[in-house]
Amino acid sequence: MRILIAEDDLISRKFMQKFLSAYGECDVTADGVEAVEAFIAALDANNPYDLICLDVMMPRVDGIKALKTIRELEEIRGIKGEKRSRIIVTTALAKVDYIIESFQTGMEDYVGKPIDLEEMEAAMRRIGVLSNK
Repeated sequence: MRILIAEDDLISRKFMQKFLSAYGECDVTADGVEAVEAFIAALDANNPYDLICLDVMMPRVDGIKALKTIRELEEIRGIKGEKRSRIIVTTALAKVDYIIESFQTGMEDYVGKPIDLEEMEAAMRRIGVLSNK
């Protein structure tokens, strides 16, 4: 599985990378701009991401805007249904508005911070990137 992690906090980024590297090859970015650039580069190389984990609060471009851009790019390129990347939004925000907007924009699931490894695995199962045990 190919995984993209977009997380501005260094400690959280390393934590996510260490955890998710057990499930596949991880690329890591520090903001939404880098995440979109990595997504485009993966599409151009015909090697798209299976899973994208986007932090909501990031500099330059936040996770919600990056999510919207990724979904727009998939639409433009005719990537639909099961061929789309699965996206989990991570957030320390308790605001329901962000979560609702993220679902409306096309994320599959979200996980609150601090990240609980069992909850992340459960989210990955719910969206179909991990098989059920």
